[in-house]
Amino acid sequence: MKDAVRIETPLADETCRLLKAGDKVFLSGEVYTGRDMAHRRLCDAARKGEKLPIPLQGTTIFYAAPTPASPGRIIGSVGPTTSYRMDSCTLELLRMGLKGMIGKGRRSPEVVEAIRECRAVYFGAPGGVAALLSRHVKKAQVVAYEDLGPEAILKLEVSDMPLVVLIDSHGRDLYGSVLGIDKNA
Repeated sequence: MKDAVRIETPLADETCRLLKAGDKVFLSGEVYTGRDMAHRRLCDAARKGEKLPIPLQGTTIFYAAPTPASPGRIIGSVGPTTSYRMDSCTLELLRMGLKGMIGKGRRSPEVVEAIRECRAVYFGAPGGVAALLSRHVKKAQVVAYEDLGPEAILKLEVSDMPLVVLIDSHGRDLYGSVLGIDKNA
């Protein structure tokens, strides 16, 4: 991607502050996968005061459930799922230190506001690029909720994963405030 910014995890406030909705980025470092069931378990554990199985401070979660790896591969296809399905747990996780989310689609107004308040960033990866994104995964290991199969939480080591900033830490939403797309569309 031409004119892309290279950033690394864990994400710091300063990195998030400098990113703008519409920016192209190459993300490198540790990223955790997590979808619906994993998010529910993380939130349940947090509400009970239990230790979470992954660190949240500066962490980026990729809303994905990778397919099994074929022989000789680190991971199968790893594409984004629709992010609003995680919105019910996102506020809590952001307030606990989550800094980055990777997914597709719009977020609720409450999540957009929480992203702004917590100085976080929501990155987008378009659907249909799962095979391409898997090429940017250098390591993958299950770290929590193995019983969920493909929806278990994996720790990925990624290198130059191509993404776009959909919502920046100032609350600018690429779908709405930047492109002017009607929120009800």
